Amino acid sequence: MNAGEAWRRSVDVHTHFVPETLAPMPPWAPAHMWPSIAPAECACHRHVMIDGKNYRTVTDQCWDAGKRKADMEAMRIGMQVVSPMPELLSYWMPGPACAVLHRDLNEQMARLASTHPDRFAALGAVPMQDLDRAIEELEYLAGTLGFPGVEIGSNVNGEPLGLPKFQPFFAAAERLDLCVFVHAIRPAGVDRLVGPASLQQALGFPSEIGLAAASLITGNVLARHPRLRIAFSHGGGTLAMLLPRLENAWQRAAEIKESMLASPTLQAQRMYYDDLVYDAPTISLLLDRFGAGQVMIGTDYPFRVMDREPVERLESLGLDAALRDAVYGDNARRFLGR
Repeated sequence: MNAGEAWRRSVDVHTHFVPETLAPMPPWAPAHMWPSIAPAECACHRHVMIDGKNYRTVTDQCWDAGKRKADMEAMRIGMQVVSPMPELLSYWMPGPACAVLHRDLNEQMARLASTHPDRFAALGAVPMQDLDRAIEELEYLAGTLGFPGVEIGSNVNGEPLGLPKFQPFFAAAERLDLCVFVHAIRPAGVDRLVGPASLQQALGFPSEIGLAAASLITGNVLARHPRLRIAFSHGGGTLAMLLPRLENAWQRAAEIKESMLASPTLQAQRMYYDDLVYDAPTISLLLDRFGAGQVMIGTDYPFRVMDREPVERLESLGLDAALRDAVYGDNARRFLGR
């Protein structure tokens, strides 16, 4: 395929879904925690209500397959990988209620993906605060819905993903051959930010996702699960800059080397990363630090922070044909197991 048409095989691994409606709250669920979808002033918008407040106003691009397809053509994206808006992961809810919410989300995403299976794939949600139910939903995603993977948050109610308690989840994902996409959620350090709350996305998310990725390295998750396919949003956040420091510490500090089963750099180069860094030279850094086979397109569609020109940004790098095809879509298909 020539350079002008290569985008038709491109895959955007970082796009989000919000349903037009959500399952009604079970009578036994905590009312103040259950999210809901409310009408907005414009018929094509909805308010996502959480704890009685408007968390975000979204457009019908979030659930309308036709509008998504039209936007994909304009952005030169061949396939979108759809995952829930992270706040709908709702880890702060009791596990049984969260499982009901996630089942509804997963089935709605399955219906969207089924409208154009050549253009959409879906990553499901599971209640990570209740690992038994999370693994049960993983089985449903793999066996009934046929999803290629799952989205999880970068922490579970403040607990890092690299803790031993989460090992059964990663073991199950590996066993079921499901990929895992890690998205920043409720970042640490927001008390240090000066300015509007939306700075959480601009500044908090990169720090949060970098620490999440580092926790999987220092927690030996990759070393214990060699077939696990796991990716990180926002270019892996700060990990690209943290990695040389961590590698140096591993080589020079005996207690760190003893605690980690393999080189941090080698572990990081087994993980995947989207290229949502809004800057071509920084994408070059990701390719150099993590490897040409580990970086994928990610846009954060359809939210206002999305990268609206992902293919143009990659084109500006002057990649050779093999590297271009890898980043456009081949790496994503390998991550998805397709």
